[in-house]
Amino acid sequence: MKLTHQDFDDVRIVSVVENRIDAACAIQFKDEMRALSDSGPARILLDLGNVEFLDSSGLGAVVAALKAVRNGQRLELAALHPTVQRVFRLTRMDTVFTIHTSVAAAVEGIANAS
Repeated sequence: MKLTHQDFDDVRIVSVVENRIDAACAIQFKDEMRALSDSGPARILLDLGNVEFLDSSGLGAVVAALKAVRNGQRLELAALHPTVQRVFRLTRMDTVFTIHTSVAAAVEGIANAS
């Protein structure tokens, strides 16, 4: 599982390079997300733009990443592919996560909120 990240002021953008998060990589995803959130700022934005497939293990890994953020940190999602967005909607996880249409919209929202 390959993740990249960039820091901008008070947000760390973590991008998933792979096109799927499934049982084969869920544990590695959780471990990498934990390391990136431990050393990150108050807002972590997970860019899922490349992810076209997410199974129940992948969804569990994203939820585990949410549970692993420090007190006062937030994990937000951006750029969900329609099939991935459907998984979040069907499981009602779209009510748990803040989901942005794109990374640009999320960052613009952050800039405009300041």
